[in-house]
Amino acid sequence: MTVDKVKKPKQKSWVPAVLIGIVIAYLFLVEYIPAINVFFEAFKKGTGPFLSNLAKPEFLHAAWLTLLLAAVSIPINAVFGLCAAWAIARHKFPGRAIVLSIIDLPFSISPVVAGLMIVLLYGRQGWFGPWLQSHDIQIIFAFPGMVLATAFVSMPFVAREVIPILEEFGKDQEEAARTLGANDWQTFWRVTLPSIRWGLLYGLILTNARAMGEFGAVSVVSGNIANTTQSLPLFVEDAYKQYETEAAFSAAVLLAFLAVITLVLKEILERKTHIKEVE
Repeated sequence: MTVDKVKKPKQKSWVPAVLIGIVIAYLFLVEYIPAINVFFEAFKKGTGPFLSNLAKPEFLHAAWLTLLLAAVSIPINAVFGLCAAWAIARHKFPGRAIVLSIIDLPFSISPVVAGLMIVLLYGRQGWFGPWLQSHDIQIIFAFPGMVLATAFVSMPFVAREVIPILEEFGKDQEEAARTLGANDWQTFWRVTLPSIRWGLLYGLILTNARAMGEFGAVSVVSGNIANTTQSLPLFVEDAYKQYETEAAFSAAVLLAFLAVITLVLKEILERKTHIKEVE
C-alpha cells in the first residue's frame, strides 16, 4: 500500500515585497513628493498667477537663453560624440583608455570646478585672457562661456551611448558596403547611422536634459545677470532667493514640462520608426 505524499504549497517569499516597498518609498521621498510640491506651489493660487509669472521679461529671456544653449550644445556634442565613438570603437591605438577617461571626466568632476576651469582659461586673468581682451572677445560672463560650460558637462552622453553599439555592430556590414563601391560618407549614412540611431537618440535626449538643467558650471561662468546671462535654472535660484517663490516654482514647472516633452517626442519617433520598419 502506497501513501501519496501531500505536496505542501510553497510559501511565498516576503523579500520581493519588501524590496518593492523600499523602492516605492524611496521614489516617493526623492522624486514624487518634491515634484508634487513644485506643482502645488506653482498652481496653489490658480492658473492666473502662474501664467503671469511666465509672462515676465526676466523669465522669457531665461527660457529663450536656455533653449538657445541647448540648441547650440546638442549639435556640438552630437558631432563630437559620433567622431569620438567611431575613433574609439573602430581603432585600437595607444592611450585609448586615457581618451575614454577624459571623455568621462564630466561625470566625475564637480560642475562648479568645471566652470572655474573655464574661468581660469578664458577669464581676464586666465591663460587666454590677455589675447581675448586684445581682440575684444568676451567669453566669461557672456553667452560663449555659457555654451562652453554647457557643452562640457553634457559632453559624454552621445559618445558613451554609441560606443557599445558600434563595438557590438562590428565592421562586417561597413566593409561589405565599401566592397560594393560605397565611400565613407555613404557607408556612414546608409549603414552605420541606422545601426546606432537608438543609441544616438538616447544620447541626444540625455544631452538635452543635462543642457537645459545645468546650474553649477553655468552659474560660475555666466555671472547670473538677469536679462543677459541668466538661464532658466539660474532664474529659479535667483527668484527663490528674492522671495519670489511663485515665479521660482513656475519656472521649475516649465523645466519639468520640457523634460516631459522630450520624452514624448522620443516615444513618438520610436513608434514612427518602428512602423516604417514593419512596412
